[in-house]
Amino acid sequence: MSNATPALFKDHFSASAEAYALARPTYPQVLFDWIAAIAPARDLAWEAGCGSGQASRDLAVRFDRVHATDPSAAQVARAPAIANVHFAVEPGERCSLGSSSVDAVCVAQALHWFDRPAFFAECARVLRPGGVLVVWGYQDIEVPARIAAANAELQGRIWPYWPPERADIDAGYAGYAWPFEPVQGPGFDLVADWPVSRLLGYFASYSASRRYLEATGRDAVAACAADFIEAWGDPDTTQRVRWPLFVHARRKAG
Repeated sequence: MSNATPALFKDHFSASAEAYALARPTYPQVLFDWIAAIAPARDLAWEAGCGSGQASRDLAVRFDRVHATDPSAAQVARAPAIANVHFAVEPGERCSLGSSSVDAVCVAQALHWFDRPAFFAECARVLRPGGVLVVWGYQDIEVPARIAAANAELQGRIWPYWPPERADIDAGYAGYAWPFEPVQGPGFDLVADWPVSRLLGYFASYSASRRYLEATGRDAVAACAADFIEAWGDPDTTQRVRWPLFVHARRKAG
């Protein structure tokens, strides 16, 4: 879910677009209910940095129209066909929407890639008075104790291969120069019950896993897979995993 101006766009995801589309966790439905509740209307939402549409389909249930954009054509090509969603290859800093036309601007796990001053200026342009900007992301996965050692080994191997923007996620976007007035919301949980194969697929979709493979010629996830499977037990059973989810919401003056 990358997004930046064409000259600055750092595409960490196109090469693994299919794996990324299949492996990402599903955001909680109550988050989308809340976004729809705080928006001034439900006519149009813009999802910037949509990737392959993980959040787009949930926004489409709540809004009449969704304009979903990403600068990665490979990611957008993986997006599902949804009747009321228009997918477009566009940077978040410059979209094709009209001024004062949008009820909600949403960004899922992507704002750290943006040229934020330019994006925030675009939000000010396209949001109607009273419109909301809602940004969220999730931090390091929390796994059951039985697989903690295997997870620590994998994460340690790939850690140096994360791009520097990863630190913004770890910080929960603290310190960003946000526009508009804040909107307080409830806390949200991001959890999943996955078999070991799904978890390994998620790890393989990391940009750091791909960068590790390119740099070393070795597949870090494959190298650690046996340890995960042994610690897991029956591979057909599911284990609960969790991600700390942070949400920032702001409202343009009416």
